[in-house]
Amino acid sequence: MAFFLKRITGGLLLMATALFLLIPAPGRADPFDHEHATWNLLVKNNVHWNLNRTASQVNYSGLQNTHDFLQRYLSSLSLVTPAEFDTFSREQQLAFLINAYNAFTVELILTEYPGVSSIKELGSFFSSPWKKKFFNLLGESQSLDSIEHDLIRGSGRYNEPLIHFAVNCASIGCPALLDEAFVAEKLDQQLLESAERFLHDRSRNHFDVKTGTVEVSSIFDWYAEDFTKGWRGYDSLHDFFRTHADWIADDAEGVEKLRKAVLRIEFLDYDWSLTTLR
Repeated sequence: MAFFLKRITGGLLLMATALFLLIPAPGRADPFDHEHATWNLLVKNNVHWNLNRTASQVNYSGLQNTHDFLQRYLSSLSLVTPAEFDTFSREQQLAFLINAYNAFTVELILTEYPGVSSIKELGSFFSSPWKKKFFNLLGESQSLDSIEHDLIRGSGRYNEPLIHFAVNCASIGCPALLDEAFVAEKLDQQLLESAERFLHDRSRNHFDVKTGTVEVSSIFDWYAEDFTKGWRGYDSLHDFFRTHADWIADDAEGVEKLRKAVLRIEFLDYDWSLTTLR
């Protein structure tokens, strides 16, 4: 052990030491770690914000170097049974599913990294990468789509439109991968902050004061209905943008006009390039 640790330098030394202390052996008997400490440490060391903290890049090389720890975390997720999951609070369940989606997405990228420039390359002629069943979760073989569309959106348990700013598809067009794990105790704050960061990114979301046009990510096109039925009470996309006008408009004049204008919404092209640290 001492010889191994001496060969690790800088941040990797701290990370490796902490991970050895955090990660239980396979086949855990202890209760599930709702702090998601291992995933938290992995992203804290390998996710880097831009200057405005509106987008992040991922150090996949660093994650590749600590792949064993990622796999141990994924195994801890897979060991949770449906019966155990049902004992979790709503917030614990949602944090579990969001972190699982993001961690398994990283695992999918690492299967071909560095020879991959987009997650879309990891599908096949017959199936998208999001439909590929490559892991077990809650007692079943699962895909990324089954986490997002069945367990989260389709379950009727959560009705949370802001999950679209939390689950990350490893692409530049996506909302940022957070540099910390989602946890129940501050889940609402983390979701709101993730949405705010994304709406503040002018390369992906913008309000044109002159024309009264909201130019936004295609995410709002694909999941518009989620913003009309969630527990947060938005009536429509228009209502969502007006409620959070200060996130998407650049000044007081823009905020006032956005809240009063009859809005036009245009959806921007999506960039599927990999969010890798360069």
